[in-house]
Amino acid sequence: MATVQFAEVKKSFGAFPVIKGVNIDIEDGEFVILVGPSGCGKSTLLRMLAGLENISGGEIRIGGRQVNNLPPKERDIAMVFQNYALYPHMTVAKNMAFSLMLNSAPQAEIDKRVNYAAGILGLTNLLDRYPRQLSGGQRQRVAMGRAIVRDPQVFLFDEPLSNLDAKLRVAMRAEIKELHQRLKTTTVYVTHDQIEAMTMADKIVVMHDGRVEQIGSPLELYDRPNNLFVAGFIGSPAMNMIKGRLDPQDPMHFVAKDGTRLPLTRAYANAAGRDLVYGLRPEYIRLDPNGYSVPVVVTEPTGYETQMVVQFGGAEVSCVFRERIPARPGENISINIDAEHVHLFDEQTGMRLTA
Repeated sequence: MATVQFAEVKKSFGAFPVIKGVNIDIEDGEFVILVGPSGCGKSTLLRMLAGLENISGGEIRIGGRQVNNLPPKERDIAMVFQNYALYPHMTVAKNMAFSLMLNSAPQAEIDKRVNYAAGILGLTNLLDRYPRQLSGGQRQRVAMGRAIVRDPQVFLFDEPLSNLDAKLRVAMRAEIKELHQRLKTTTVYVTHDQIEAMTMADKIVVMHDGRVEQIGSPLELYDRPNNLFVAGFIGSPAMNMIKGRLDPQDPMHFVAKDGTRLPLTRAYANAAGRDLVYGLRPEYIRLDPNGYSVPVVVTEPTGYETQMVVQFGGAEVSCVFRERIPARPGENISINIDAEHVHLFDEQTGMRLTA
């Protein structure tokens, strides 16, 4: 196991910069997820850590050792790819053992490590099969087993679940998290799926346009997003955002652009006269017969909850109710908000304001 550090790491393809001075510290044994939209640079950062891409500036350290110019085989890492990358002519056992065979490890050691990894991953009865005889989830387990047998300092996962169906992704999320809890090996995992990030990570690194927007635990990012990008990216449904300004006569109320007055529970210094965004998570909107009457735009019953989109404050606002609500699009419901959980953002800079 080892620490990992990115210090002012940069990457350019020709004159086009894709990584713009990234700083990340990963502790020994942490499960860290790099998350962000397509093109944000997360996979490029992982490939630089693996040694598959050269860096244009800065420093990468694994276990305190600078690895900028080391080839991948000398970095003591193991990578699990999106497409499994299994050898079709080799059995599961030989796929898992391949790196050890290349290093001329004793056969007894190879068998010991393969059987250990197979036992952890539930592959013991599949060791004599070929990849074509396996399901997608089983193939992904074999790819993970191939990484485990190397006993590396760091595991790298590059969107390993994106080729799986929705139900299997949920199951594999739990398996990977349980695997990390057993092995306690430093893990860096890349995904564009913020649900994966929220449910699996010890620490999340949110990236956007080649930069780190925020680093923190899943609940820190959810409850205290630094800016509008993080607030909108983390959470499903996303945080609601209503544009407007503080009421000049009453700074404890926010006035949306359509004139709707929304409550605040804290005073915000230097917010008067600025274009603001009123941010509220969907679960902090509740049914209230004495509240705001709003028209329903979309109803999405899921069984255990009802998700709705309503027209409110000049914007389409998502709500999550535990009740089963029969309201149809075009009908009105009455809602209120839990102002204790409101965030205010500066519309121009995107940064969250502090009270």
